[in-house]
Amino acid sequence: MTSAKKVLPAPILSVALAALWVILARSASLGQVLLGLFLGLVVPLLTARILPRVRVRRPLVVVRYIVTVGWDVVVSNLQVARGVLVSRWRPPRARFVVIPLDLRDNAGLAALAMVTTVVPGTVWSEIALDRSAMLLHVWDVEDEGAFVAYFKKRYEAPLREIFE
Repeated sequence: MTSAKKVLPAPILSVALAALWVILARSASLGQVLLGLFLGLVVPLLTARILPRVRVRRPLVVVRYIVTVGWDVVVSNLQVARGVLVSRWRPPRARFVVIPLDLRDNAGLAALAMVTTVVPGTVWSEIALDRSAMLLHVWDVEDEGAFVAYFKKRYEAPLREIFE
């Protein structure tokens, strides 16, 4: 391990932690910036042994994926809110949906779990022991087969591009 890697084992994580601290503190005062820099340097050093080594193969796909998920969060919030408002006249067709998985990478599966939890109307419920399928609870789904195809194309396929 080079001396730069010993001091800064995860530079992107360090920058992200420092920036996140300043954003959450809602202050760019010298003290908050220094505290953010301190956290950005110390946390990766303390967690270097337990952090998984992840290799992102397509960084531009990551950006597209983040935008897609961000858009879906906004749209899904509106859809769920509308569904709640009209649920008296049209109850949601909530159900558990089994999604067969082609994604095998641990980091990719973790990202998929986070996305399904962040997007309103979906909750990751279970994963098969052999990781061949996941159980997803969906707030309102009319055609299960169409939903599975949509989910795999929109969320799983880009993660396969990024991590596998």
